[in-house]
Amino acid sequence: MGANALKTGTMGPVLLLLWAATFWGVVWYPLRLLEAAGLSGLWTTWVIFAVASLPGLWLVWPHRHILRDQPGLLLLIALANGWLNTAFVLAVLDGNVVRVLLLFYLSPLWSTLLAWWWLGERPSRLGLATLAMAMAGALLMLWNPQLGFPWPQDQADWLAISAGIGFSFSNVAVRRLKHMPTIVKAAVTWWGVVVVAGIWLLLIQAPMPAISGGAWIGAVILGGIGIFSASLALIYGVEKMPVHRSAVILLFELVAGAVSSQLLTNEIVTTIEWFGGALIVLAAYLSVQGSSDGNPQKIIKEK
Repeated sequence: MGANALKTGTMGPVLLLLWAATFWGVVWYPLRLLEAAGLSGLWTTWVIFAVASLPGLWLVWPHRHILRDQPGLLLLIALANGWLNTAFVLAVLDGNVVRVLLLFYLSPLWSTLLAWWWLGERPSRLGLATLAMAMAGALLMLWNPQLGFPWPQDQADWLAISAGIGFSFSNVAVRRLKHMPTIVKAAVTWWGVVVVAGIWLLLIQAPMPAISGGAWIGAVILGGIGIFSASLALIYGVEKMPVHRSAVILLFELVAGAVSSQLLTNEIVTTIEWFGGALIVLAAYLSVQGSSDGNPQKIIKEK
């Protein structure tokens, strides 16, 4: 394929993936603006995903009969995504943006371990090396001289790590549903967030926030345009490009998050945290490169 054909065939998906990565890298800022306006993280999560799920109902309606297939796995995808998105929103509201994003990107570590246990896919030597690298990066980021043990330091750390684990559960479950239309799985994730955030709101008996109409409109726009368009951009881009390429492009989320947090906040990332984060990103990069179809040395070998 010539260079012009390559550009024509991939430029659209690349731009869409970059938009999705940029959105998730900078979404912390409008979330914090909404929180400052009086809309808590849980209420914001529920509203923006409820708004995004409304057009999702229309898109998934022609495929509604498929929802009866593999209900257990669909429920797992819904709950895993419900938790990961809710936890991610709360983490970026309460924690250091760059630190949260880097701890979230431990997800390839959890995905490899889950695939090993659940799918019977044994890691290769390269896979084990990336596991060790990701774990080393996590230990460096979580190291606290006062505590003397590399452990999550606050609620934001726990939420970021658990969000990455939820992302891994979702990915492994999705791999078992390759035959299912992507829009069905996407809609299930939106509904999952609405349910999980809604149950959380009921459990803590959170009252309806008394905020201005402008704040409500902002939340609706963030969900109806931001969440919805970024989700569809991600779906289309991943479908049109090899997994190892799309996954690397999506690492741009870390760049967007780092740049925006440096420009818009006074948050500081220490040298050792940057080094640990670099190990996590490198492990994620090697993971997706090694697991690509075109690479003879795969991260995971099937039994």
